[in-house]
Amino acid sequence: MRRLLLFGLFLAGLIWVLMSYPGMANRGTYESIVVDFREDLSASQLEAELNAIAQQFNITPRPNSAFSEADHLYVLEGSAQTLKALRHSDLKKYTESIDPNYIYQALEIPNDPDYSKQWNFRSINMQAAWDNAKGKGVTVAVIDTGISQVPDLKDTSFVKGYDFVNDRVEASDDNGHGTHVAGTIAQSTNNNFGVAGIAYEANLMPLKVLSGGGGGTVADIAEAIRFAADNGAGVINMSLGGGGDADVMREAIDYAYNKGVVIVAAAGNANTNSASYPSRYPNVIAVSALDATGVKAPYSNYGAGVDISAPGGSTTGGNELGGILQNTIDPSTGASVFASLQGTSMASPHVAGVAALIRSVGVEDPAMIAEVLKNSARKVQGDELNHFGAGQLDADAAVKLAQRGNLDVRDFFRWLRDNGYLNLKFWFDGGAVALVPKIIMVLGSYILAWLLRTYLPFGFALSSGLVMGSSGLFFLRGFYIFDLPQAPFRLLGSSIPELGSAIQGSAALNPLFASVLIPFGLIALFLSHKSLKWFAIGTTLGVAACLAVSAVLDAELMGLGSGAIARTYLAINAFLCLGLAFLSAKSTAE
Repeated sequence: MRRLLLFGLFLAGLIWVLMSYPGMANRGTYESIVVDFREDLSASQLEAELNAIAQQFNITPRPNSAFSEADHLYVLEGSAQTLKALRHSDLKKYTESIDPNYIYQALEIPNDPDYSKQWNFRSINMQAAWDNAKGKGVTVAVIDTGISQVPDLKDTSFVKGYDFVNDRVEASDDNGHGTHVAGTIAQSTNNNFGVAGIAYEANLMPLKVLSGGGGGTVADIAEAIRFAADNGAGVINMSLGGGGDADVMREAIDYAYNKGVVIVAAAGNANTNSASYPSRYPNVIAVSALDATGVKAPYSNYGAGVDISAPGGSTTGGNELGGILQNTIDPSTGASVFASLQGTSMASPHVAGVAALIRSVGVEDPAMIAEVLKNSARKVQGDELNHFGAGQLDADAAVKLAQRGNLDVRDFFRWLRDNGYLNLKFWFDGGAVALVPKIIMVLGSYILAWLLRTYLPFGFALSSGLVMGSSGLFFLRGFYIFDLPQAPFRLLGSSIPELGSAIQGSAALNPLFASVLIPFGLIALFLSHKSLKWFAIGTTLGVAACLAVSAVLDAELMGLGSGAIARTYLAINAFLCLGLAFLSAKSTAE
């Protein structure tokens, strides 16, 4: 058991380094290097440095643009190895920065040609939300007039539904309302056709409870709710309503809610001071409607029962651009059309779609999803009549709020995939070169401890010291907060030998800190303490491994260069750290 525990501590330390190494944090894509020369360089000095780069690296730097002459900003082709060589060369003295010329991408903009007409998606910050979630793995039940698979739903995934009006499996639409609602939730997106949908990687479950005339019974709706809960739906949308409270409806809603289903419904279109049923029920998220200007749509219910607001559109005066545009059917012919409609029926699927996004990033409890939707909504001041509930829907804020504290194994592998670490090319293309020394340092610290095993009681204190000394607090690397001084975060994100260069951001080690001095101080402070002494001894061994590996692989020291002097300095201090740890452990054991 003890051996398993120690092995687990070792693995934890190794994973700590792997996960928190700075190169793992925000690795971007780049194919060139940007060199920002100092602006005080004379023309002759600048030309001399450009020629030196061309001769040494066989690369010709070029001005970045017509405006680069005054700023001395140049770009050159190069790999990670070239970048490292440039940063370690004398060129640093003549530059303000040498950085990867990262390639940034625009926030995801669907290639659907009529997406520009979907003002409603931009008003809820969909483009930013799509960078983090698209609804994959979530099923949304649309309890409505059915869904017809129009051309712009061709690439959308469907699961089995049911037609409760005609008592059959086929749940096609003979009205157009349900198909329009379904399009807002999961219209096929990035298919170079039509318009976009919110959770376009989600599955749709068509449940027909309303006839071609738009009416339906409480019994059919209640059965559809139970069907959705029993057949894997994570979200239910009901863009329907009426004035009656029925026990059978309440029981069905409670049944689905208790099975973990998020239930969203339209507040109603009567412009009255109360939401209609079923949105009035406690376990249902009631949605009022906004027009394109962000105010309550003239028809929308408000007041009692309204939980949140979302775009429902307003086509007053024949203004189709003010409506919600989706692909649906013409009820008179059954043909596919793109129609702009208005109503809280159009607002509700916006919230249902975002609920699917929230669920897809790991939040599954319906109460928590409701809280995420409300807490992330844009608050509206002076809303005495409760036009907006908790506020106006914000998809991006909702997804980001949902991601905080809800990361699981799937999120970890998604992070690995999105940052390229599951691509073998990354590991063989210079991407992890600087990571290898860090791993060797951790392994080396354990090897040194094993050599001194006669005097060392392996345990948590010693193991944490080994990891701390050899790898440093790398989990804080890259943890910066805008508008706050960066120095403390750089300090906390550095290993002990790197402390001296943390503030300046230099790659070189400071000889005062890359030495036996700090380990000696730790030993002096904690040698008499029962458990902290082993942490100090472990840290000393970790620093010894760190300095020894640096002496062999990357011996750059401030003021001492990267040649024989620097390597000798690091080797001597590594040996002194090892000796200090040995003497301390031996004296403690005796």
